[in-house]
Amino acid sequence: MSSILTNNGAMVALQTLKSINKNLAMTQSEISTGKSVASAKDNSAVWAISKVMESDVKGFKAVSESLALGNSTVAVAANASETITDLLNDVKGRIVAAQEENVDRDSIQQDITALTEQIGSVVAAAQFNGLNLIDGTSTDNVQILSSLNRDSSGGVTAGQIDVVRQNLSTTTPVTAQAFGAGVSTQPLANEAVQVGAANTGFAAAATDPVSSVTVTGGGSTTVSFGAVSAGNSYQLTLDGLSINTADGSSAVGRRDFQFVASAEDGQADVINGLANQLSAFFGAATNSADGYAVSVDISAGTLTFTTGATAGDVDVGAVFQNGGTPGSTASSGGLGALANIDVTTDATSALTAIDALIGQSISAAAAFGTVQNRIETQSEFVSNLTDSFKSGIGSLVDANMEEVSARLQALQTQQQLGVQSLSIANQAPQAILSLFR
Repeated sequence: MSSILTNNGAMVALQTLKSINKNLAMTQSEISTGKSVASAKDNSAVWAISKVMESDVKGFKAVSESLALGNSTVAVAANASETITDLLNDVKGRIVAAQEENVDRDSIQQDITALTEQIGSVVAAAQFNGLNLIDGTSTDNVQILSSLNRDSSGGVTAGQIDVVRQNLSTTTPVTAQAFGAGVSTQPLANEAVQVGAANTGFAAAATDPVSSVTVTGGGSTTVSFGAVSAGNSYQLTLDGLSINTADGSSAVGRRDFQFVASAEDGQADVINGLANQLSAFFGAATNSADGYAVSVDISAGTLTFTTGATAGDVDVGAVFQNGGTPGSTASSGGLGALANIDVTTDATSALTAIDALIGQSISAAAAFGTVQNRIETQSEFVSNLTDSFKSGIGSLVDANMEEVSARLQALQTQQQLGVQSLSIANQAPQAILSLFR
């Protein structure tokens, strides 16, 4: 049946052409935007996922900038720590030279003072964007933004790398230890310290032991320690040591090694403290051929001094007094003890002190180096992760241009055919006119 009121063929052709035009508009949108999912109406689920990931990419860009800033700050501190270590080694060289009696210690002390001032200048200049990690002005850790962590529920937390400040300030308040002036009244059966079997624990002054034991070449002697209380002052005296001189030769001399116990120190602290002093001195100022060595037995409460077979006689004595004041430093460390180094009055203690300070600066440089490696590793990871996120977002929303190109040509052809079909359908009612001629 033919009708001039209802043209079913035209309606079908029109609907088909509308569908083709809609698909063609979508394809043209993909071409112009480069995206198959450009808005939420294209695919709401994929669009939502892509927007979350895009926000993370922007966040990781900020993380990368934070890591770059943090790495620069830590690099400055690490470089300063290494420079300070080199300067402290120079100070140690001057102190070792001062171990010889026949040297101009005043001139050496002037060099040490100049090097100390240079260390202070390095510490003051070791800042990046106003942040100084080694000047001791704060003990709070510095936190560097390192990541954004998203859990399964969608919650986001910031990951951080903690940078521990290292106090290398030369102005850190310190106090030097003060050897006790009080005479011990302990009975002989409860001696605080003795060399061999001799009673050497009690003296009226901290200058000479009451008695001493002579150690011949290849021999040894053991120093025993009793109970320890705050203020107990211990001195080991070695007389007859062969000590290196500045001109490369050696001279026979005496050295005193002291330790004043604090309230936190026990017998092991006293023994290890004195043993460390002796070991540092032997390593820096004596010849290995003399075989000077020290060993400890904490369980027995003893320290043993040994000489080599070809070494000369060494007199070993001990002094114990009470009422001393232990040296103190700021809890955060610091190089303030440099101010107490004076080779004109006590070159031996200066050698012990400088070894501890060098160890502190080495530890600081090593700590910063560890953090630097961690920051660089994290920075590389964040960069790779950002690239992975971008690739993932692209795979979700980017248009396949080869596919779009083929579809465009197909839809353009379909559009032309649709127009022709609609034109033919619209001409169908005119055929009815022939029936009325």
